[in-house]
Amino acid sequence: MTSILTGDIIKSRSIKNPEVWLSTLKEALTVCTQNPSQWEIYRGDSFQLELENITESLKAALYIKACIKTIKGLDVRIAIGIGEKSFTGKTVVESNGEAFQFSGETLETLKKEKVNLKIKTTNEQLNQELNLYFKLALTIMDQWTTNSAEIVKLYIEQPNALQEELGKLIGINQNAVSSRQKRAHLELIMQLEHHYRQKIIQLQA
Repeated sequence: MTSILTGDIIKSRSIKNPEVWLSTLKEALTVCTQNPSQWEIYRGDSFQLELENITESLKAALYIKACIKTIKGLDVRIAIGIGEKSFTGKTVVESNGEAFQFSGETLETLKKEKVNLKIKTTNEQLNQELNLYFKLALTIMDQWTTNSAEIVKLYIEQPNALQEELGKLIGINQNAVSSRQKRAHLELIMQLEHHYRQKIIQLQA
């Protein structure tokens, strides 16, 4: 069993220099996996990422979203597919299996539904439950400012760092870090990520 994240950048053409978001996306995908064959950017602003540890899939989606939203005016839509892998190609986009199909199909529905995050697994009841959580969380995450996104990105990169330490990295004080985390509803979003892990483990049982 594996997890596939398929996504694309929203309003990428509004940025005259694509290198601005392209370098950010590449860095984000590199943080998500050490294996360069497990991610690829294609068709200009689309990407695919494989994570064999399926419990890490939501954290990766949150991280990519936070990274992209540090760029004013941009956002990302991501479809998570979890299932079997039947064929391993030279690159992730050449591989196949139900996880890949779930992810690709779900990305198409996202565009129609105008939702920016959705999951499909073999368990329909789990899909309904998690997608309801995602819709609620997106009312927060889609509204992240560049400052909020930056603080979420930093927290995911360094979850054990103190607020004061995070502040030093971006030149703000501890109080400012705290207020940005509250505006981003970081604690709530990370509670969802923890709950997701517990739910996803059941797929492997």
